[in-house]
Amino acid sequence: MTAFPLQIVTPDGLIFDGMAEEIVVRTTTGDMGVMAGHINCVAPLGMGRATMIIDGQKKYGACIGGILSVLDGTVRLVPTTFEWADAIDAERAQRAAERAKAALAEKNISQEELRLAEARLKRALVRMNVADQGNIR
Repeated sequence: MTAFPLQIVTPDGLIFDGMAEEIVVRTTTGDMGVMAGHINCVAPLGMGRATMIIDGQKKYGACIGGILSVLDGTVRLVPTTFEWADAIDAERAQRAAERAKAALAEKNISQEELRLAEARLKRALVRMNVADQGNIR
């Protein structure tokens, strides 16, 4: 399989800079896959699992927000946050999900608090899913 340059850059710095054979990420309109030779494009990222094939091995990450750019064969993933599956603390993510569910169960919750709790729950569920996926080898 032909490889292409892939960079993953967050506000905290460079996460990955190397060659990949494939990447699949969650955009705001659904999953999008990129392989070598993909047309130039920019896509807004949603919250979800990023699956990459690097050196013939699948690697997973939790990718939250940002953009995906493909320009002249180079793919840049610029998420708001990104965590490799093996770096995710699944117990911490579980506790975050429980806190978010408790907030959602409150009767007198404002629309803003509701929106934040829903986002926190979704982020925690993505992290838990990716942590579980990363443990499957």
